[in-house]
Amino acid sequence: MAYRLGIDVGGTNTDAVILDENNRVLAQTKTHTTEDIGSGIATAIQQVFADTEIAKEDVTIAMLGTTQCTNAIVERKKLISVGVLRVAAPATHSIPPFTDWDPELVAAIRPQTAIVSGGHEYDGRLIAAVDEDEVRTVLEQWRGKVDAVAIVGAFSALNADQEEQVRAVVAQVYGKDFPVSLSSAIGSLGLIERENATVLNSALFAVIEKVTSGFANSLRDVGVTDASLFLCQNDGTLMALDYAQKYPIFTIGSGPTNSIRGAAFLSELKDAIVLDIGGTTSDLGVLVNGFPRESSIAVNVGGVKTNFRMPDINSIGIGGGTVVHQHDDGTFTVGPDSVGYRITEKALVFGGDVLTLTDVAVRLGKANLGDPEKVAHVDLDLAQKVEQQVKQMLEDAIDSMKTQAGDVDLVLVGGGAIVAPATLNGVKQIHQDQLGAVANAIGATIAQVGGEYEKMYSYDAVDREDALADATEAAKQQALKAGARAETVKLVEMTETAIAYAPGNTTRVKAKVVGEIELDTLG
Repeated sequence: MAYRLGIDVGGTNTDAVILDENNRVLAQTKTHTTEDIGSGIATAIQQVFADTEIAKEDVTIAMLGTTQCTNAIVERKKLISVGVLRVAAPATHSIPPFTDWDPELVAAIRPQTAIVSGGHEYDGRLIAAVDEDEVRTVLEQWRGKVDAVAIVGAFSALNADQEEQVRAVVAQVYGKDFPVSLSSAIGSLGLIERENATVLNSALFAVIEKVTSGFANSLRDVGVTDASLFLCQNDGTLMALDYAQKYPIFTIGSGPTNSIRGAAFLSELKDAIVLDIGGTTSDLGVLVNGFPRESSIAVNVGGVKTNFRMPDINSIGIGGGTVVHQHDDGTFTVGPDSVGYRITEKALVFGGDVLTLTDVAVRLGKANLGDPEKVAHVDLDLAQKVEQQVKQMLEDAIDSMKTQAGDVDLVLVGGGAIVAPATLNGVKQIHQDQLGAVANAIGATIAQVGGEYEKMYSYDAVDREDALADATEAAKQQALKAGARAETVKLVEMTETAIAYAPGNTTRVKAKVVGEIELDTLG
């Protein structure tokens, strides 16, 4: 028998589950996230195996969903210096790299920038050729000042040849193993947003190296030595560790995505809104054909606008550890701050001195945690009013995720689900499962390997069917690189968007495929 181990690291809790070949959950655990992350992962692994007689050597696949890349950007820590080569002169000098960035984040990346000759027009016409000598001169000036390079070409979503050409020059000057990010492999249309995402990807190389090596070492230390290792992507799929090391930006948003996929598995619903209530936030996402709906607008990551694929998530400050602030005039406010992973020492029911939404749930008789006597003094009218406030906030958030009128199915998951009201306006039915508290880890464990590709095609020059087939094949190649088994890869989504301002019946084609894990993929 072969088993799969899934781990999801959240801001408050680290969850782990073990599934068998038939996707039955055999063991689960929830432990507090630690400040160093790694020790919390190790504790979760030890605990989940303590609940079962499964031999650790029988685990063939292990998956990790992590927020470490997100945290590094938000906290402006552990980022490496990046050289930004924009291949788009003379067309783009008016808006230099790092326009509108937070100065603290720029300082954390310590960038070098250059806009060199190159680029294409929106219809594929050449703006300027690449001057390789110019690129070499810039790279020599940067020698010893940058730890990674981000290469960004104008309309490289249409033609990535110049980015590849510049990458070859970087390899000649700095060596073939020097870390490089190409914007054509990361972002979509929109030069600045794609550039921003590519810079962040390069800045995260050291963080992802620590994550991948730490994950592998944690497993090895506890005796899981024969498993293929994967990280969770933000579209609900997996990628092998070596692929993740090239594209750390794709781990951002994977936490909520894991919960959405886990919710789909537990509820057996293909289309619904998912509400994941954790210890710090409530994350809302939308299930479309069993996968998270992607955001159609530029996504803000740590204060930077980007346009790489991200789930459409709405997060609000409602969680089990959310603080209820009482004011001298008798009013109150809910959050947005939370006691987070310190809830067992801060919340009233655990002997602390902070009124949290968990305390309110216990006071209302909705949960039996800690010592209920420690919240007996909380005014019942206050608790009921707090619950009504939470109800209104959740209803507003649910409405914001709808694309059409009418009531919707809602899947409620997460360790903080006890704070949710029994009914919600605008919701047809609330679906819950006893394993909902570890839905994020389940989502990580059941995930398939994914691949995505996007390109603009002129249907006047290329037959539509040929264009769709080309995009599908390119997405399949991405899935294979990420660790999918070739014969299992299938198309799950294809979108075509007409580009009104472009000639020649130009259409943006986006293909997404998924496949089963290739067990020969090694961490």
